[in-house]
Amino acid sequence: MPIREGKAKEIYIVASGEMMALYAANNICKGIAKYAERGEVRLGGIICNSRNVDNELDLLRAFTKELNTQLIQYVPRNNIVQQAEIRKKTVIDFEPNCSQANVYRELAKNIDENELFTIPTPMTQDRLEQILIDYGMMEKDYSI
Repeated sequence: MPIREGKAKEIYIVASGEMMALYAANNICKGIAKYAERGEVRLGGIICNSRNVDNELDLLRAFTKELNTQLIQYVPRNNIVQQAEIRKKTVIDFEPNCSQANVYRELAKNIDENELFTIPTPMTQDRLEQILIDYGMMEKDYSI
């Protein structure tokens, strides 16, 4: 809705290396590309919220390259997030000197200093599946 109504200009997509997350991110990019032609909306990049998927970082790098964007930040999975949540705090409030807090600070800096805004080039379903196969997320189809 915000993209369609012209309220969003700088979009960051949070995804993991899981198939459905990448599928959803690719669909969001289709919307950005559609509305970019008649407005100012642009993609600032992808933020990887890691799920510890095999080859996740390499997969996200290939995914962002294919989309004509960048990986803004890789956010590793860390149980301190759940520990902070249960205490109704952010990680920075809960444990300001931990490595995860520094990741969030770096993410904020990367967004604040970002100057690369693109009209994404979404993938076809076949191309997305090929990238997933290339990075070991899906088994190759040997029936062909």
